[in-house]
Amino acid sequence: MVTGRIRLGESDGAARHRRRVVAGAGLAGAGLLGLSLSSRPGSRRFYLSGLAVAGTWIAGGLSSGPLHLGRVRVMERDFGRPVVTPIALGVAAFGGFYGAARLARHVPVLEQWLHSVLRYAHEGSPTAVAATTLVNGAAEEVFFRGALFAAVPAEHAVAASTGAYVVATAVTRNPALIFASAVMGTLFGMQRRATGGIQAPILTHLTWSGLMVRYLPPLFRRPPEPGGRGTSGAR
Repeated sequence: MVTGRIRLGESDGAARHRRRVVAGAGLAGAGLLGLSLSSRPGSRRFYLSGLAVAGTWIAGGLSSGPLHLGRVRVMERDFGRPVVTPIALGVAAFGGFYGAARLARHVPVLEQWLHSVLRYAHEGSPTAVAATTLVNGAAEEVFFRGALFAAVPAEHAVAASTGAYVVATAVTRNPALIFASAVMGTLFGMQRRATGGIQAPILTHLTWSGLMVRYLPPLFRRPPEPGGRGTSGAR
């Protein structure tokens, strides 16, 4: 259940339940994520396993206990639910990653790391890839910045949620994805702590990932090779 109220405390029983659900969903989601990104790009297995990952994160998050949307408060003044600032942060984060990606095209090992991720966009349906990306982005925030964040002590919540996010992403064995999860996981966690809810990190995540999946693949599309398909950008 997602509510607008901010949790002030939980009973010991509720806290134990949340931790058990988080542990189980975390292991299942990480395993399914590895399966998804080991599937052939554009295949039915890729899309189905991607949706299964999202379903696991959402089910784990919602079944763990109440989640909260959060509010923006400055100097005791309530400015309501966060909308504009999270979207602006998502755009800014995309700008930073886009600039870094343009530089990475000229470093063979970095280019290869990024290409191994973006091949799913090159070889799959753009609409289906975008939809899967956005659904999973929202689902990740429901779980990592929602259920998991609430399951650990407040003073360690940003570090713990980011660490778990990185560990889950590590099953992909792609350094580019792992780096992105560390940077963005920290930002999402700080938003969760500042607002007391998941709305801000969800909006930032959706904005950032939507722009990434729309504008990054063309940078790494290789020209067709004789007798085969090319899928990544020329330098």
